[in-house]
Amino acid sequence: MAQDISIEARRFKQVREDQGKTQSEFASMLDAGSTTADIERGKKKITGKIVSELLRQFNINPLWLYGNSYNKELETSPNTAPKIITMDSTDRENMIMVPIKASAGYASNVQDTDWYQELPAFNIPLPQYKEGSYRAFQVKGDSMLPVLQPEEWVMAKAVESIRQANQSRIHVVVTDDTVVVKKLVKQDGSDQVSLISLNKDYPVIEQPIVDIKELWEVNSKLSFDLDVHEGQEAMLSLKKGLDSLRDEIAGIKKGT
Repeated sequence: MAQDISIEARRFKQVREDQGKTQSEFASMLDAGSTTADIERGKKKITGKIVSELLRQFNINPLWLYGNSYNKELETSPNTAPKIITMDSTDRENMIMVPIKASAGYASNVQDTDWYQELPAFNIPLPQYKEGSYRAFQVKGDSMLPVLQPEEWVMAKAVESIRQANQSRIHVVVTDDTVVVKKLVKQDGSDQVSLISLNKDYPVIEQPIVDIKELWEVNSKLSFDLDVHEGQEAMLSLKKGLDSLRDEIAGIKKGT
C-alpha cells in the first residue's frame, strides 16, 4: 500500500514524473539498471550514487528526498538579481535605461550607486510592469535580426537565478565585461548556458554560469522603425501579382 512505501521512494517517483520520463528512461539517466520500478515500490534502496546523480542532474536536495527539508532543490546558481535599483519621488521603482554607449560601463559598475544616477529612468503605468524589477537596454548590432533591429530598446524583467530562467527565451546577460542580448538555452547538469543569436552569421556563445552577474528576461521592445520589412513587402508583392492575374483571367473569360 502507498502508506507502506518510504518517503524517499515516493519522492524519487515524483522527481521522475516531474521530468516526464518513463521508468526505463529515468533508470538509464541515473545508471540505475533497466528500470526504476523496484525503487518506486520500495523494494530496492536508493544508492548513494543515485542520490549524487539526482543532485548533479536535477539539483535535488538529498535532505528533501529523505523527508528532512521542505526545499526540493538546492540553490547553487549565483544570484543574478539586480544589484542596485533606484526609486522615484513616490517610492516606485524606476525602469533604468541603459543605452548602447553606457552598456560597456554598466558591466563594470553594477554595484556603483553614483553611476546609476547618470542613467535616464522612467515608469510605464501598465499592469505588465507592476510586479518585479524591470530595466531597458538598447540593442547593439544586428545579431538578433530579424526580431530585434539595431538600436531598438528591449524592456526586461529581472531573473534571480539561472534556475528560474525560462528556456529558449531572449535575455539580457550581464557579465564582468559585457552586456549581450541573446536567446538563452540551459543544459541539464552543465555549469554553462548557451547564448544564441537569431542571426545565423553569429556563433553560439558558451557562457559559464558563475560569471553571470545579472540576468533579465526580455518581454517587450520599443521600436522607432515603422518601415515595412522585407517579408511584408514580399507578401504585398505576391498579393498584387495574384490580383493582376485574377483580373487577366476575368478579362479572358469576358472575351470568350
